[in-house]
Amino acid sequence: MQVRVASAPCSWGVLMKDTPNVPPYSQVLDEIEEAGYKGTELGPYGYLPFEVSKLRDDLERRGLTLTSAFTIFNFLEAEKDEGTYREAMETVQVLSALGCKHLVLSDVLFEVKNRAQRAGRIREEDSLSGTQWDAAARNVDVFAKMVFEEHGMKCVAHPHVGGYLETDFEIDALLERTDPGLVGMCFDMAHIAYGGGDPVAVLDKWRDRTWYLHIKECDTNVRKQVIGRGGDYYDGVESGVFPELGKGTIDWQSINRILHEIDFDSWGTVEQDIMPAMGLDALGSAKNNRAFLRNELDW
Repeated sequence: MQVRVASAPCSWGVLMKDTPNVPPYSQVLDEIEEAGYKGTELGPYGYLPFEVSKLRDDLERRGLTLTSAFTIFNFLEAEKDEGTYREAMETVQVLSALGCKHLVLSDVLFEVKNRAQRAGRIREEDSLSGTQWDAAARNVDVFAKMVFEEHGMKCVAHPHVGGYLETDFEIDALLERTDPGLVGMCFDMAHIAYGGGDPVAVLDKWRDRTWYLHIKECDTNVRKQVIGRGGDYYDGVESGVFPELGKGTIDWQSINRILHEIDFDSWGTVEQDIMPAMGLDALGSAKNNRAFLRNELDW
């Protein structure tokens, strides 16, 4: 079993492509290297340079490998959502040029008002119908087939609060309908927990589809407080629902046990969603997170 540990710009507050007051990417890459990581994700669309030669030089100078990118893809609309689809395709081309093996695929986030407002407390009636899930799965399959055949990468679906892939039953709905040879799961234990699921149970059920990790802590006690006051995802972030690794309620030892049982061998990207205005020491947290994985899990 081997988890190759990377980081990502979101741990420096670069959450979305329109997040204001984010640090320059050169600082983030410098600090990812300083904190002891060997790889990084691309970050939101347009954050790291998409000029392949420049990006390659920036990464090689720091001894970093590009691992993947959190890529928005409209599960229901696919190519009909032209702007989102174009950005996804541009991202695929950059990742392919730099030899990435996986594309992290997320549904569009926070565009459906009910889903944005009810993040962390989604009911069956807030989800898609069976017919809609059939359509979403077909769209994901078609996209994943193209990505694999033309670029040699496999897609891993990422559960994330605020989109239509959030809860454990929505993970089941998508993975049961998609091609198991082309579509896997990006196991993000914190978003599964925030969505009300049991990360250990989800990982155990979808062992064969777990091809990539987002390594993130969740404090379900903070989650309960946020949900109790009707807060959204950003309220959760600002309230510290995603603390440093080991300072929340994720069952790391059970996750580690299952990963050993399946002989997991791929990248895992450490994420600690923060907002720039929170004034946290991102570099310090990145170092602490790396130390936790090394000391507690031998990753």
